[in-house]
Amino acid sequence: MPGVTVKDVNQQEFVRALAAFLKKSGKLKVPEWVDTVKLAKHKELAPYDENWFYTRAASTARHLYLRGGAGVGSMTKIYGGRQRNGVMPSHFSRGSKSVARRVLQALEGLKMVEKDQDGWLLPTRSIRTNDAG
Repeated sequence: MPGVTVKDVNQQEFVRALAAFLKKSGKLKVPEWVDTVKLAKHKELAPYDENWFYTRAASTARHLYLRGGAGVGSMTKIYGGRQRNGVMPSHFSRGSKSVARRVLQALEGLKMVEKDQDGWLLPTRSIRTNDAG
């Protein structure tokens, strides 16, 4: 019987569970500015969820598991969105590089990701931890 991987689980449930684990462990280094920062230039306000950094870290770890070799630029594309320009047409806008970089650095501090010459990767130990079975 094959084991269950991250791809087999509902992504929202996985991200919520991993974020709760990261918060409960207390090892993730959260910057002081998390309550005041916008996540992208096309956003008007800071996130309403006070635990958004844990959720973003869990989501980033999942994306790195699925993609492998993704870096800060890739994360800004993933977390980008539509910038509304009033009466002018809307355009795509990337997410914040600072937030993406800090999340990756925090995950690197936990040894969940490691830096490669091609980008950030999940080490094999972390993949085995994420895959049950």
